[in-house]
Amino acid sequence: MSATTSLQARRDPEIPQSPRGRPPSRRNTVRAAGLLGCLLALLLVLLLSIAFGAKQLPPGEVWHGLFDSDSPGYTAVHRMRLPRTLLGLLAGTALGLAGGVMQALTRNPLADPGLLGINAGASAAVAAATTLLGVTGFTGYVWFALAGAALVSVLVYAVGGGRGATPARLALAGSALNAMLYSFVSAAMLLDTASLEQMRFWTVGSLASAQPATIARLLPFVAAGVLLALALARPLNAMALGDDSARALGARPALVRAAAILAVTLLCGAATAACGPIVFVGLMVPHLVRAHTGPDLRWLLPYCALLAPVLLLGADVLGRLLGRPGELQVGIVTAVLGGPFFLYFARRGKVARA
Repeated sequence: MSATTSLQARRDPEIPQSPRGRPPSRRNTVRAAGLLGCLLALLLVLLLSIAFGAKQLPPGEVWHGLFDSDSPGYTAVHRMRLPRTLLGLLAGTALGLAGGVMQALTRNPLADPGLLGINAGASAAVAAATTLLGVTGFTGYVWFALAGAALVSVLVYAVGGGRGATPARLALAGSALNAMLYSFVSAAMLLDTASLEQMRFWTVGSLASAQPATIARLLPFVAAGVLLALALARPLNAMALGDDSARALGARPALVRAAAILAVTLLCGAATAACGPIVFVGLMVPHLVRAHTGPDLRWLLPYCALLAPVLLLGADVLGRLLGRPGELQVGIVTAVLGGPFFLYFARRGKVARA
């Protein structure tokens, strides 16, 4: 690009950057083709999630179980695998988008709803509601999870320094709150046997309790969070240039931050209420995506929305296959996959900036 075009691109976040001198139109064509590839990968993993489970079913039986109510596989497919697959799709999309928005908002390349304590806030609120108020089920959980996620989002941002927050301070604030809140969850479960039995699988992070009613109740929260997150792509691009430049470009930093926190709250709170706390999905996916899309959130967030459920459902299928005749909860599998990934990027110190 010429010097004039380069200066204009720095001022206007709507102008795509062209790494390695590629023309913007060619770069966008590659990104669009990548989105199509992500969609195909998502369709493939959706099929795998329906086809494979803890109980082995022949492919023909699975296929007939999708459409024929008299088929022997109908119960397993419609009451177990299909709801579980849809829950993984919604939860994965929510966690991937939440991670992308958080990394852009905090300018912290290691931001993740699990690492910064957002999931822990939702979990602590649900544990308190279960132990003290006897709340059960997604309908009861979700409002407490949203309140807990919102409170911790604001606390982490405030304790980390607000507008002057650095990635290190945010990570430290999130880690401290994370440890404190999970200690509370553990204490609540140990002091109440009924809560322990009810929540011991939920706190690990699992899709096994998926029910059609849960999917229907989860959908409005995730849909609202997805629409809000995607609408924030342009103003968050502007915020990356600093508050003064963002104002010059028509963005309102305070409003953008409040809307981003609301989006993260809706996405993380709803996903945690339905599945329990699942970590590292919101960390890994934006990093993998950014290497292809660059920092432009107009491309990065749609990629996250498609690839995060691929990761989550892939981990769930892997847990079902490795744990036969039982299963490994998806939260365990994502932690095993994400732990080395996090250590690699933290040690490398050359993560791409959001």
